Amino acid sequence: MKGSRFRVAIVGRPNVGKSTLFNRLTRTRRALVERQPGMTRDRICGMAEWDGRSFEIMDTGGITPGDREHIPGQVLRQVEIAIREADLILLVVDVRDGLHPLDQSLCSMLRARGSEPLLVVNKVETLRMETEALQFHALGLRHLFPVSAEHNLQLTPLIEEILSRFPEAVSGAPEAEEIRVAIVGRPNVGKSSLLNRIVGEERSIVTSIPGTTRDAVDTLVQVADQRYRFVDTAGIRRKSKTVEIAEKLSVIMARKNLERADVALLVLDASEPPGTLDTIIGRYVQEAGVSILITVNKSDLMPSDSETRAAMTAAYRDRMRALVFAPLVYVSAKTGRGVSKIFAQVDRACEGRMIRVGTSELNVYLERHVAPALAPEGSGRKSRLKYACQVATAPPTFVFFTRGSKKLDLPTRRHLARRLREQYEFHATPIRILQRSGKRRQELS
Repeated sequence: MKGSRFRVAIVGRPNVGKSTLFNRLTRTRRALVERQPGMTRDRICGMAEWDGRSFEIMDTGGITPGDREHIPGQVLRQVEIAIREADLILLVVDVRDGLHPLDQSLCSMLRARGSEPLLVVNKVETLRMETEALQFHALGLRHLFPVSAEHNLQLTPLIEEILSRFPEAVSGAPEAEEIRVAIVGRPNVGKSSLLNRIVGEERSIVTSIPGTTRDAVDTLVQVADQRYRFVDTAGIRRKSKTVEIAEKLSVIMARKNLERADVALLVLDASEPPGTLDTIIGRYVQEAGVSILITVNKSDLMPSDSETRAAMTAAYRDRMRALVFAPLVYVSAKTGRGVSKIFAQVDRACEGRMIRVGTSELNVYLERHVAPALAPEGSGRKSRLKYACQVATAPPTFVFFTRGSKKLDLPTRRHLARRLREQYEFHATPIRILQRSGKRRQELS
């Protein structure tokens, strides 16, 4: 065993259905699936749970041995890392293409590394195709599994074989809770470089070509007793700038990955002022209810004196006013400066998003410090606020019961959120406010 968790790597040449198999086994839609070859570039990790037992699966990019072009060469390097880390390898081939010379090359490569993979013959959807799958016995592998990942056919024998490979020391029980951190931002701000610095290895493919990362790349990091799952996502572009279907899918997947995150590192480039797209991405994160750390990368390029730093901080705050609650963390993925601070900030953000305030305590505070501001000025009338209660955490969500049917306007909502933050440690997290008046209820975040 190479770790405490049983690991399975899926390898094969391009477009044989590796990502479809990954999605089927993990019961997710994590990996990008499209007929265009080469959709997967990085290693993508996910958890599979079957019969009460769990194991990690690593999806890899389609490889062509000997292809050393810049990105294909880095894809091959990522596959080699996955092979080293894996306890079991699934070599996926395509029955429709027949026995391909590249399949033989990959099989030889795996054997040269001391690995005996399970041979998964994919896209077997008819009895005739099942017969055609027998030709792959020529690869000399002992275990052959004809399946159709897309149509969920004949996967049970494969899963049973995977589970049978578990060492006795591995229970396969689901592991303890982990903090999920999404790394988001526009292209080429250094998201993958930051992930590689955090992990301490070449975990994501890093090039100077914007949009290199297409998939959401999971990496598990352990610090003391706490586990963090960092997810490097594709750079989010404006809709008008996404041309290829791969890019469009990547942006969609990046936004979907926010939905399963606890904290997001919104990465900005210190050499450029924050732009409209940075603000839009920040709004995406806020709408997802994820805690936010504004992570200013490439800080090694900026002067280190306190006056310049204060001026830059003021500029960031001015351009990103909607994220006034999000702390700024200055880092350099290149030198490592400031990166260690991220973990403490993530911990505080997770604590903040889980705070729950008792109804009685909340209303005492609101009556004394907030309700007077909601009364019509100089009218002597009662405050519009009747009472409030917290209905959810992660993110903290409050229902404000008000008199009359008039909606709380934006300045009032910001005032309410600000006063709640002054009293309670909702560090780095958005606050959702629901207004209820009579039979009407409307979300005001």
